[in-house]
Amino acid sequence: MVDLHKSDSSLGAITKRQKVPRSSVQTIVCKYKHHGTTQPSYRSGRRRVLSPRNECTLVQKVQINPRTTAKDLVKMMEETGTEVSNIYSKTSHISS
Repeated sequence: MVDLHKSDSSLGAITKRQKVPRSSVQTIVCKYKHHGTTQPSYRSGRRRVLSPRNECTLVQKVQINPRTTAKDLVKMMEETGTEVSNIYSKTSHISS
């Protein structure tokens, strides 16, 4: 869409050609004009260690067996391919 905008196509022409709403085209073009790119900007703050799906899985395991240890949770996460330290599991709201 940005390429079409650079070639002096109007928003209406881009909308018809790409078959997307005009508001979407307008948002993308405004973002490009302001930031110089259409890539998503990074958010401030700490990155999430677990995906929402992994978090739900841990919550379910703890609800089923409240006496589950942090080591068991870490072992389960390692089996799914997610590295989690023991400290994270202990301080997490999930295992409490």
